[in-house]
Amino acid sequence: MHETVLLNEAVRALITKSSGSYIDGTFGRGGHSKAILKKLSPEGSLLAVDRDPEAIVCARKMAEEDSRLKVYKGLFSELSLKTEATSQDEVDGILLDLGVSSPQLDSSNRGFSFIKNGPLDMRMDNSEGISAAEWLADANQKEIERVLRDYGEERFARRISKAIVRARDLSSINTTRELSKIISDAHPSWEKKKHPATRSFQAIRIKINSELKELSKLLDSVLDLLVIGGRLVVISFHSLEDRLVKRFMRDMSRGTSIPREIPIEDAFVNRRMKLLGSAIKPSELETEINPRARSAIMRVAEKIN
Repeated sequence: MHETVLLNEAVRALITKSSGSYIDGTFGRGGHSKAILKKLSPEGSLLAVDRDPEAIVCARKMAEEDSRLKVYKGLFSELSLKTEATSQDEVDGILLDLGVSSPQLDSSNRGFSFIKNGPLDMRMDNSEGISAAEWLADANQKEIERVLRDYGEERFARRISKAIVRARDLSSINTTRELSKIISDAHPSWEKKKHPATRSFQAIRIKINSELKELSKLLDSVLDLLVIGGRLVVISFHSLEDRLVKRFMRDMSRGTSIPREIPIEDAFVNRRMKLLGSAIKPSELETEINPRARSAIMRVAEKIN
């Protein structure tokens, strides 16, 4: 069952007026979108975006019952193109719930889970691009090591990457169970309550879906998408995502970097956003009900210039 993380907190932070226009950049199974629509007046509107074909099917069914909801299949980094196409120059808020969704993890045929056996795919849109199996078949050992280290923060990246290359030289790696076993056997230090393949699977998934690149693209264009007073709400699930979001919001709230010894009026610093509170994490009750929420962290900023 899919439990939407930080549901009430995210919707409360996002919506500044009931008649506004909003974007749910990661529709998933529509938990946040349903809650947003409940808060909107008949004049309000919501654009649901997702790259996953299964998520889009759910979104279109919801849109059939609510004319305020529009649906776009694609990357959230394409939002500037989409808003131009719909003559929606600016919106009042954008919500991103990053990472892989529970339905994707729970479906063995999507290849995201190291617990469930299935084809080694990992694509958010499994109709495009190359699968994890195809990438692992062609990537050299140094490239695999770099991905595991940079995207998974796996300290045994070299050891694991060498084990993957040795294994594929004997037989192709086609299933999640095969890859999980190779990584587990190669991993010399198992953490308590953490599967040894966790970091490596995360790293490969991020690589296959260009997740950090897509997030960076969206952040680069988000100020052009928001009205003055519009809000960006981002829920991250690992430090790499959160670091990008935190740095962006911090830099936009500080404005132009000027040496301390140079006197300048605050109006000329060109601050583009203001931070709304500190980072928000799920309550103990939420993490108890939904253990997958335990690593979530939400940040909110508002465009001021």
